[in-house]
Amino acid sequence: MNNFSRSIVVTKPARVSRGGIVAAQHRRAAEIGAEVLAAGGDAIDAATAVSFAIGVVEPWMSGPAGGGAMMVWRADEARPYAVTYGMRAPAGLDPRDFPLSGEGVADDLFPWRRVVDDRNIEGATAVAVPGVVDGIGVAHERWGRMAWRDLVAPAAGLASEGLKVDWYAALNIASAARSLAKDADAAALFLEDGVFAPIGGWTALTDIRLKMPRLADTLEQIARNGPREFHEGDVARALAQDVAEKGGSLAYEDLASYRAEIGEPLSIDAFGGRLHATPRLTAGPTIVDVFARLARSSQPADRAGRLAAMAEALSGAYADRLATMGDHESPLAPGSTTHFSVVDRHGNMVAMTQTLLSVFGSRVVSPSTGLLLNNGIMWFDPEAGKPNSLAAGKRCLMNVCPVIGEAAVGTAAQARFAIGASGGRKILPAVAQLAHRMMAEGDDLDTAFHAPRIDVSGGDTVIADAAFAEEELSQLNERFRVARAPRTVFPYAFACPAGVMAMGGLNSGATEILSPWGDAVAEEDVGAPRVGQGAPGTP
Repeated sequence: MNNFSRSIVVTKPARVSRGGIVAAQHRRAAEIGAEVLAAGGDAIDAATAVSFAIGVVEPWMSGPAGGGAMMVWRADEARPYAVTYGMRAPAGLDPRDFPLSGEGVADDLFPWRRVVDDRNIEGATAVAVPGVVDGIGVAHERWGRMAWRDLVAPAAGLASEGLKVDWYAALNIASAARSLAKDADAAALFLEDGVFAPIGGWTALTDIRLKMPRLADTLEQIARNGPREFHEGDVARALAQDVAEKGGSLAYEDLASYRAEIGEPLSIDAFGGRLHATPRLTAGPTIVDVFARLARSSQPADRAGRLAAMAEALSGAYADRLATMGDHESPLAPGSTTHFSVVDRHGNMVAMTQTLLSVFGSRVVSPSTGLLLNNGIMWFDPEAGKPNSLAAGKRCLMNVCPVIGEAAVGTAAQARFAIGASGGRKILPAVAQLAHRMMAEGDDLDTAFHAPRIDVSGGDTVIADAAFAEEELSQLNERFRVARAPRTVFPYAFACPAGVMAMGGLNSGATEILSPWGDAVAEEDVGAPRVGQGAPGTP
C-alpha cells in the first residue's frame, strides 16, 4: 500500500497574486470571500462571508451553531489580535443528568467513560452554547468595512439553492447516516426516506440537492438584524425552544448572555521571527510550548534530525497538555471542524477555525431554524474531579489552533502567514510543522503545504507520511514507534490545513493537497472562467 501510494504524486499549486486571497476547505466559500475582497472589503469582511457560506456548503463541519477562534493581523497597527468564541456548557446543565453506564469508554472523539445513552455525544442533551456568530460579529464591528447584511446574504442564497450532493458529500453523509436517522429533523434534511444517504448515479450530470429553506430564512434574519439576532432575537428564542423540546438544557438566557472576546494573543520569538496564537482554552498554549521546546534545542542540519526534534517537542508538549488542561481527545478521530485563511490587498490577515465538534455535531437539527447543532458537551469529562470535568456554565477546551506567523527571510525582508487546520488533535502537529518550515527553514507556502508531515498527537505512535524516504525517518525510528500512512481523501491520517502568506509584495494561498473541495481563490479570479478548477459539490 505504501509503495503504491508513494508512486502517485498529487500536487495543488498555491495561488499567487498581488491582490487578496482566500484559502478555504470549500472552493465556493472561498469564491464568495474573494468576491468580497474584489469589492473592496477588508479581510474581516471576507472572513465573515466565508464563515456563513462554508457552514452551508460543508454543514457537517461547522456552522452558526458551533464555536471557534480566530487570529487577526491588522497591517495598519502592525499587530495581532486573538478573538475567542468557544462553546460553553449551559447554565442549567446538571452533571447528574449524565450518569456513567459502566460499559467501558465512548466510541466517538474522546475516550471518556461511557454515559448512559451517550447523552453527552448525541441528541439535544449534548448541545452546548454556541459562539461563532457573536465571534464574527465582534470582529466585524471592530474592523469590518462592508455592511453586515451584504456579507451574510450570499450564504442565505446558497441555502436557498440547496446543497449539491456529489460523491464526497454522499460519503460524509453516509458515514453518519445511522446517527442522523435518530433525529427526525436531521433525517428529513440529510437522508432519503429518513434512512439512506443520497447518492446519485454514475453520470457527472446527476444533480441531487438538499433543500435548506429554514436555514435560508434563519440566515436572512441574521443578515437583516445583525449578529445579536442569533443570541437575543427570534432566532435565539426559536433555537432554545427547539432544543428544550428535544430534551436539551440550552436556554435563551444562555444565548443572550454569551459574549465573544477580543484580546491579546500568546506570542513567542523563535527562529528570527515571531509566532502568535490564541490563548487559554485552545491549542494556542500548546503550540507556543512546542516552539519554546524547539527554540531551546539546537536545530539539526539534516531532515532526519529535524523530524525527530519536532516529534520530541510535540510529544513533550502534548504530555503537558493532557496532564494540565484535561484534553483527552482520541488522536484517531478527526472531528468536525473547518479552517480558512484570508489576506487582503492591504496585508490584513485572518486565520479562522470553527467547529461543531463531532462530524454533524449532535446529529440534531433545530426544525424552526434549520441549524445543525453542536455536541460541545462531549468536550467535558463526565467523571467528576478531573481537570476538564463537566459543570454548568463551564467553558469548553478546544483543539483549534489558528496562528499568525512572522518569518525573517533576509536582512530586511519579512514574510507573514496566517494558517490553521481541521482534524481534532491532528491540528496542532500540522500547524506546528507548517509554521516551523516557513519560519525555521525558509519555505514558501507552496513548498510547506506539499511537504510530507508526521502526526504526533498524544498517542504512543508517530504517524509518518508514506511519502517520506526511509533515510528521513531513521532517527524517528530510533526514538519512537512509527507507523506509515498515505495522505488520502478519506479517512485523513493527517490534518487538513489552509493558509495564506505575504512575502516580497506577493500573496499566496494554499489548502490541503488531498482535500477534494479545498482551494485558494484570488480576488482577480472573480468573474473569471473556472476551467479545470470546479469544486465538487459547488451549488
